[in-house]
Amino acid sequence: MARVILGVTGASGSIYALKFAQILKDAGVELHLIFSETGLEVARFELGQEGLVELKSLAHKRYDAKEFWTAPASGSSDFDAMVVLPCTMGTMGAIANGISSNLIHRAADCQLKEQRPLILAIRETPLNEIHIKNMLRLATAGATLFPAMPAFYTRPATIDELAFSFAGRIAQFLDIEVKGLPVWTPNS
Repeated sequence: MARVILGVTGASGSIYALKFAQILKDAGVELHLIFSETGLEVARFELGQEGLVELKSLAHKRYDAKEFWTAPASGSSDFDAMVVLPCTMGTMGAIANGISSNLIHRAADCQLKEQRPLILAIRETPLNEIHIKNMLRLATAGATLFPAMPAFYTRPATIDELAFSFAGRIAQFLDIEVKGLPVWTPNS
């Protein structure tokens, strides 16, 4: 895994994006970062200015969501994977229905059409019928739905540990080695 696009949308869970970016840096993976307009606002609120600056600094390249004349908007750019973390239902719906109103949507569409990994860490509850139909449409199209559901079997002591564990599971799913990722073992 050499180049990964990270889309950050306006759902709660910006800490997951920060932890994922840190994991990619530690693994030597090139990170290309796209914030939706609301994603940037939510990240600033949830992470504070310092956390937002750190997240931005971990990217090899950052793109504005309105920049359609950039590498992520083209299937020929050959990114290894894309992760939308966190992913709003609006973003999921746009991707599921082929609507590219921002660069995150378009980059996801490129990943699907080129049959490359696309992971959507959806963040919403409860789900309505439209959400469920969009999830089925995306799963059928080749996307992986990775709901932001942290695990507690590793007994995380802090929010950072919980977020690291979830973000690490996504990285591990992409065959990226994650140092220090807690794993469940029987009788632990």
